[in-house]
Amino acid sequence: MRRVVTAVLLCLAGLAQAQPYPVKPIHFIVPFPPGGGNDTVARAIAQQLGPDLGQPVVIDNRPGAGGSVGAELAAKSPPDGYTLFLAGVGSHAVNPNLHARLAYDPVRDFTPITLVATAPSVLVVNPAVPARTVAEFTAYARANPGKLNYASNGNGSAAQLAAAMYESMANVRMVHVPYKGIAPALTDLLSGEVQLMFGTVVALVPHIQAGKLRALAVTSRKRSALLPEVPSLAESGLPDYEAGSWYGVMAPAGTPREIVERLHGAIARALKQPDVAQRLAAEGAIVIGSTPAEFGAHIKAELARVGNVVRGAGIRIE
Repeated sequence: MRRVVTAVLLCLAGLAQAQPYPVKPIHFIVPFPPGGGNDTVARAIAQQLGPDLGQPVVIDNRPGAGGSVGAELAAKSPPDGYTLFLAGVGSHAVNPNLHARLAYDPVRDFTPITLVATAPSVLVVNPAVPARTVAEFTAYARANPGKLNYASNGNGSAAQLAAAMYESMANVRMVHVPYKGIAPALTDLLSGEVQLMFGTVVALVPHIQAGKLRALAVTSRKRSALLPEVPSLAESGLPDYEAGSWYGVMAPAGTPREIVERLHGAIARALKQPDVAQRLAAEGAIVIGSTPAEFGAHIKAELARVGNVVRGAGIRIE
């Protein structure tokens, strides 16, 4: 009798493992509000992913704490393939280096699926600043230590990190002026209350094209398709400089390998669709589409890079 029971249990286990995936809607947690770049990237992927997998992919916006609210929810979800998370530099590199007690571990609590895309920032100055190149700006900043104010959308933001990296590599000293969001920061930059900012390309292009701001360099190693005439900081005398945002898809730790492979394949196909590529390009993003292993290595490298910047600049959340 015991052998019969064992055989039945083994058969049931085999049937459970053989069940098709997915059999119900997939929730895709986005740790920022609707309408922003993160939301746009997630929705572009989800619209292709649903038909490919045969189940709806439902966007679940969970904003708060720079991405930590959504990350915690994803980390604590069942590892069954029905919860995805749009990770970024905030949730998986900045917050872990700024907060000693996060409710999740960015490496141990997640399974990487793919690095979807990267998105550079651009260094812009108010036209009153007497500099048209990075070299001229660096010389001006060195001649006026502590007299240039740079805006950011908050302490610990990607904008502050990008500026802190520049300060360290260029050996200049500027004053950080944090704002509660990009809108008030941009208002003061346009009026000349602050002199410069590192900001997202897509947000600043209209002001650059209108001549209200001057673009000096982008933070990626390659030039941005939205600003092809603007050099990179790496081209402009800082060969090791690279910063910016990135978007990646993750699942809770313990998600079965075969499900990860299925999801990776479906997302890779989505990223090859022209309309997806166009929507990401409109956000200033550069499509990557890495393997899970490559994405895992990227996260570890970002944790180390951001950690060095945070410690070197003494960045703290107040």
